[in-house]
Amino acid sequence: MEPHHPPIRPEPSWTRRRVAATAATALGGLAAAPALTACGGDEPGRSVGGGGGRRRELTFACAAFTGGAAGMQSFADRYNATQTRYRVTVRNLPPPSSSTECHQQLTQLLARKDGTVDVFAQDVVWIAELAEAGWAHPLDGDVSAALRRSFFPGVVEACTYRGRLVALPWYVDAGGLYYRTDLMRALGRKPPTDWHELADLAAEMQHRRVPMGYLWQAKQAEILLCDLVEFIASNRGHIIDPSGAVRVDGAACVEAVQFMRDLVYRYKVSPSEVFSWDEEPSRRPFTAGRVGMMRHWSYVYGVSQNPDQSKVVGKVDVAPLPRFPGGTSSSCLGGYQLGVAAGSRNKEGAMDFLHWLAGTEAQLAFALDFGNAPSRVSVYDEKKLAEGQPAMVKLKEAFGNGVPRPVTPHYSRVSLALQSAVSRALVYGDVRGTLRSARRDLEAIV
Repeated sequence: MEPHHPPIRPEPSWTRRRVAATAATALGGLAAAPALTACGGDEPGRSVGGGGGRRRELTFACAAFTGGAAGMQSFADRYNATQTRYRVTVRNLPPPSSSTECHQQLTQLLARKDGTVDVFAQDVVWIAELAEAGWAHPLDGDVSAALRRSFFPGVVEACTYRGRLVALPWYVDAGGLYYRTDLMRALGRKPPTDWHELADLAAEMQHRRVPMGYLWQAKQAEILLCDLVEFIASNRGHIIDPSGAVRVDGAACVEAVQFMRDLVYRYKVSPSEVFSWDEEPSRRPFTAGRVGMMRHWSYVYGVSQNPDQSKVVGKVDVAPLPRFPGGTSSSCLGGYQLGVAAGSRNKEGAMDFLHWLAGTEAQLAFALDFGNAPSRVSVYDEKKLAEGQPAMVKLKEAFGNGVPRPVTPHYSRVSLALQSAVSRALVYGDVRGTLRSARRDLEAIV
């Protein structure tokens, strides 16, 4: 249930061909792997090849990040070229923009437990559901503590269910605070680190420079949950705490949701249209030069620097989102993570491929070629990433502040219930009473 937005794209001077060439270089100039031929009548876990030796076949079920299987198959072929024991074939699922269809097809495949799938990519909010159903093979014994520490902590937390690691981080997304650098300089100000400071600065920008001070997203959809998590977590609150208790009507949550509403009705720095806006409707006024600051996903930086789409080229930067007093900056995590199917008949091979996908070289290549931000912290120190995807490097701190949405096997129902309740609270008020009712609803679900 990943909010739909494009991945970060290379700077305009980088063509797809050049990025692909850089990605290939990042993988050590590997020779192209031979083309794969389908053998649909063979059994799962079969061996393929001949002459120089037979390889065991692995199947990777993955969303179509580039609109078809060819792109991901080409990427998997880089792994195929690194060794001679296994050959990976990509099983194409619908793209992330068709999240419901992708989820349906993946769960149908995993539920069969017949070896049809060995490795799979999953939206971060599906992890608990698939683990609870027994469709994801636990990874604790195959992933060292040192490897876990190499990823952003919030992503590892999202990959953990009931104390067990059930997924391996792959790529991430997170919200950041976009702001107009020219307006900051003109006002002699710096990016705000506190939410109330943001409200004051947005009011000053709105009074002196732009029609709208601050934009965010509160449409009754998944994006509302993402913004909600950021406000609540930055106030040291939880929707569902680590013990599984529902805390959505706690003082920290009430204060956070009240502030969300106050941005529109008290401080008047956000228009009421935010209650019906998701990603793109909120992005357009900002890149049109009519907004001082905005909460948004990582892809917006690239759009803001594209003269065909933006009137503020060279006038935008991004910083971590603010916090409440005593809290910490928090960004809602998005992205797809990796799993090994419980029904795989070749778990050793599956883990080998999983480790390759999560490795430094593969994550760098995936970032350059597909525009998806690495989950491995050290990749952000790579010069090639700074050259090909500067926005990712700017957002490293935001990724490090990432927090997951509620980790529950019933996430879809939890999300829908919260969308309805929080939307009512924002539009009609009675925040405390609405969240108290939401707590009872969530307790009946989880």
